[in-house]
Amino acid sequence: MSGGSGVIIDPNGYIVTNNHVIDKASDIKVYLANKKEYPAKIIGADPKTDLAIIKIEATGLPHLKWGGPDDLQVGDIVLAVGSPFGLSQTVTMGIISALGRGNVGIADYEDFIQTDASINPGNSGGALVNLKGELIGINTAIFSRTGGNEGIGFAVPVSLARNITDSLIKTGKVVRGWLGVAIQEITPDLAKAFKTKDQKGALVSDVNEQGPALKAGVQRGDVIVEFDDKEVQTVSDLRNRVAQTVVGSKVPLKVIREGQEKVLTLQIAERPADAMLARGTEPGAAPPGSPEARKGPMNVLSDLKVKAIDDEARAQLNIGAKTVGVLVAHIQAGSPAEQAGLQRGDVIQEVNRNPVTGIKDYDAAAAKIKKEENAVLLVNRQGNTLFIVINP
Repeated sequence: MSGGSGVIIDPNGYIVTNNHVIDKASDIKVYLANKKEYPAKIIGADPKTDLAIIKIEATGLPHLKWGGPDDLQVGDIVLAVGSPFGLSQTVTMGIISALGRGNVGIADYEDFIQTDASINPGNSGGALVNLKGELIGINTAIFSRTGGNEGIGFAVPVSLARNITDSLIKTGKVVRGWLGVAIQEITPDLAKAFKTKDQKGALVSDVNEQGPALKAGVQRGDVIVEFDDKEVQTVSDLRNRVAQTVVGSKVPLKVIREGQEKVLTLQIAERPADAMLARGTEPGAAPPGSPEARKGPMNVLSDLKVKAIDDEARAQLNIGAKTVGVLVAHIQAGSPAEQAGLQRGDVIQEVNRNPVTGIKDYDAAAAKIKKEENAVLLVNRQGNTLFIVINP
């Protein structure tokens, strides 16, 4: 038997907790502070944010009210409430250490409050409250090398948690907005290559043929710097905001294209099911066959060997029939290409924005690169596209 925490958010028995607390549970029991025990049923769960709603048959329950998302500031004193190690109604105090934490590998959609309030196993699904007693977050995870508290805990913020829980209560599921683009973070090299003034925003590495972005005129290589008239900071920032936008609504999208700002109008669509992304072999898998020796000028691509994509390679590496380019067959150890993160099995589809459909295109594009110049490659890796900058 496993345990966790939860928060009553409605007098009629609706309780928010973490999905990982109730996932795969065949029997759920809720123990309240008044020592009463209730069976609970799952109303809805959202693994992508690790949130879930369960319900007990009771009325007139005391419950927490949601706090205001705009009132959160780094340094604010907060209280974490839960049942660490089965010790019910435990309260610990700390501060908000950071806001908007993403890319920590906990959930698909991350916008966490980071806190140093002591959070331990069993706290998951419990309340993070301000000094007014308002619910500002749902405690979700800790960062620890030992399994115990080390002063770094994460909570789903009220802005995201309230949106998700409202949807789960009303429909039992979560409907998310969708742009239909693949995006990546902007490194200093990519910022220079795509003529942006800083690393804010999200670089479009692919545009879905069925998505609203294509209809709005978004192009591969655009840098999205504003969504719905608000600045985009990171990929996580954009993904979270798009997901919470009402399907069917029209929003302005500001992009930088070849150094120039453009404002497009896009109608948000519903995010489709996810069953399409997991494909391909492990990154760095060796392609079948031997690469041909290639001649050309000495530059950042000289230590790279490529080959045509034949049927054997498509079968072994699970490369889609519509994917064109050249296959990376060998990378010299310590070379600029290896240091930039290029991998065997990658499919190069562009070199310095020049389309590559085969060896002839690749050779022509590579021949234009001078010894001291960098190369911006568009790479297809396991069905996902990304830009890579190789510096001399």
